[in-house]
Amino acid sequence: MSIEQALLERSESKCELCGATEGLKVYEIPPGSDGSVNQTILLCATCLDQIEHPKHVDVNHWRCLNESMWSQVPAVQVMAWRMLTRLSGEGWPQDLLDMLYLDDETLAWAQATGEGDAEEDVVKHLDCNGAVLEAGDTVTLIKDLNVKGANFTAKRGTAVRGISLVSDNPEQIEGRVEGQKIVILTRFVKKSN
Repeated sequence: MSIEQALLERSESKCELCGATEGLKVYEIPPGSDGSVNQTILLCATCLDQIEHPKHVDVNHWRCLNESMWSQVPAVQVMAWRMLTRLSGEGWPQDLLDMLYLDDETLAWAQATGEGDAEEDVVKHLDCNGAVLEAGDTVTLIKDLNVKGANFTAKRGTAVRGISLVSDNPEQIEGRVEGQKIVILTRFVKKSN
């Protein structure tokens, strides 16, 4: 049975957050989802768009969390917690959040993306010009870098696509150069548009 089939069965062919039945897609819950049924949920296009693009959020759409937050599926609980936290300034989401109980392991998973952290607590990765870097960005090297242990030099002007951020160090990112995954200091890169 495929992941999608298992999710369709688990969710009764409905979005696991709002209950919509059209345009359902598998969503792997960041960070570090292994793609298993336990770390994915089935979402409609509306929920998916608003999760991935916070500027598109329609607060009233998320009133559906009043029901879905009680799901017994930890992955659904995680996404309900994250969306309620994101919207908590609206008033009613904070009331729901106050009622929601997550065990320690599920709560740690929900908090793993930094959702709900105070702005000053969030680790920001900045390029040489002070632009905020995000996972998946493309950056350009601004100087030649000797890559230790790989016996090559990453040349100035090299584009590094699909970077990942080192979560505990705001001065480091990871990316692939000449097929090698390397750690790069953020002061040596410039964000590409």
